[in-house]
Amino acid sequence: MGGRDETYIQRSLQIYNITINVLKVTNDDPKNCRMGLETGDKFTCEYETPKDFCPKCMARAFTLMEVVRAGGDLRKLDGGIEDNKMILKCPDGEVTLELAGEKI
Repeated sequence: MGGRDETYIQRSLQIYNITINVLKVTNDDPKNCRMGLETGDKFTCEYETPKDFCPKCMARAFTLMEVVRAGGDLRKLDGGIEDNKMILKCPDGEVTLELAGEKI
């Protein structure tokens, strides 16, 4: 199997629900975010950008979502707090987000 063991293949086929939670907006003012994101906003992600979610943030989050879907461990990356959970900043630095994958 090209050097990949059965466990790796099984993990790569796992399906996850991915959510992105807005943990903080600079000074808790939605005017600091171009998209008007507010602390407490929650988005469920598939392969497209969720309605009303920032496309710049999605560009940053998409690769991380793929890491989760492939069975990777986000703790090995800067900001990873659990194998399927990570804290990240938006590209503009105004919004702090939590990306979390839950196996279904």
